[in-house]
Amino acid sequence: MNVTRIYTGDDGESHFENVAIELLDRGAIGAISKPLDAKAILFRQTERDYDYQWHNAPQRQFVIMLSGGGVEIEVGDGTTRRLFAGDVLLAEDTTGRGHISRAIDDEPRISIFVPLA
Repeated sequence: MNVTRIYTGDDGESHFENVAIELLDRGAIGAISKPLDAKAILFRQTERDYDYQWHNAPQRQFVIMLSGGGVEIEVGDGTTRRLFAGDVLLAEDTTGRGHISRAIDDEPRISIFVPLA
């Protein structure tokens, strides 16, 4: 399973990286990852027209897109990625300049935030 990671590089800018989450075969119940320690789970609804300028992730966290409009994320070198329902982001750019998040599709987005321990 692949997730999109945002992290802060040595240059103080945020960058994208694809990260593979290893899934282990558990037979009839399917494949599952090793447990990850988490602190909480938060549910969030973001308005259809948000445009959050440069900001950092408040902590290391997974953001799981559940439904609604997508989000376009821009990092320091101007690269953008669009994430939609079913996508997972690992936000780890807690220092440096951070990233920009913009609403796309003109509809609210429902997501889950899972801060990591």
